[in-house]
Amino acid sequence: MPELASIRTLGSIPFGGRYRLIDFPLSNMVNSGIDTVGIITKNNYQSLMDHVGSGKDWDLARKDGGVIILPPYGELQNSTLYGSRLEALKGITSFLFRADEDFVIMTDCDAVCRVNYNDIIENHIRRRSDITLVYKKREITDCNEKITTLDLNEEGRVIGVNYKEESEENKELYNCFTNIFVMKRSLLQNLVMESISRNRKHFMNDVIASNLKTLKINGYEFNGFYAGITSLQAYYESNLALLDQNVSHELFGDRSVFTKIRDSAPTKYGNSAIVKNSMIADGCEILGEVENSILFRNVKVGRGSVIKNSIVMQNSVLGENCSLNCIITDKNVTITDRKNLSGSLNHPFYVGKGIMI
Repeated sequence: MPELASIRTLGSIPFGGRYRLIDFPLSNMVNSGIDTVGIITKNNYQSLMDHVGSGKDWDLARKDGGVIILPPYGELQNSTLYGSRLEALKGITSFLFRADEDFVIMTDCDAVCRVNYNDIIENHIRRRSDITLVYKKREITDCNEKITTLDLNEEGRVIGVNYKEESEENKELYNCFTNIFVMKRSLLQNLVMESISRNRKHFMNDVIASNLKTLKINGYEFNGFYAGITSLQAYYESNLALLDQNVSHELFGDRSVFTKIRDSAPTKYGNSAIVKNSMIADGCEILGEVENSILFRNVKVGRGSVIKNSIVMQNSVLGENCSLNCIITDKNVTITDRKNLSGSLNHPFYVGKGIMI
């Protein structure tokens, strides 16, 4: 997602009115009793560090364990930053060896879901798995990015790893990998050290796929709501999916998705305000009409303006008599009076951070 990730790392992308993408895996870990979390970063992670801080908002500010930011460490023979998951893991071997936990859970920040990792670990132990890969059974309608799919036998063991790149016209369900791994820490250490000695580069191809016969690699099906944020279109659709009460209740029903707390005044609705089927964060001022949209904190909507099917991020200002339809505005965007911007549900229009129109 070059539009959203060019100025920030993936984990700090705003989502759902008041959250960041990293809030979901962090909250899943905290709710599962995990209190040692390492966050591997690459670049543009200043906003991520500002958001996570010491981890106190997730109860991860601890003397032992807690949240640990792991900046990129280049290899001696290579001055560039890592280009794959395996190269990233090579750079944090000291963190792996210092830890004393039995199991490791690896997950990316592009997965928006609520999952209990304890259930996965119990399944992992009961089936005597070496590695467990979590997958979601779903259709593949648009593959702007490579989507990893798993072939499973009748016992649920992974026997093949594939990549889907083109849109599929049929309604076939695929076992789409969610980029969530579970394995023993000692096994991960051995796999990483072996890959260093053999100069391997790709974790899924060179470690997982090449060991399907030698290691017992099982799949675990996740049946809840899952959104893979792999493109701007996927980001747009996943945000608007929160307007479905069933989805929002599954993700936020028990209020256990934690994020950095900010003190904001309640949203003020003017006499002319009309709001339908929308998520409105604190601190907004609405004098116009908002429908099927998500507004982040401190958004101002002028009198006579209409916002539909759009995502408006923090501190954006919409003047009077404006119209937004299928628009994503980044932070601190200003749209002056009598401007009309329109995209489509299949191709939302994006306005970059700090831009004035």
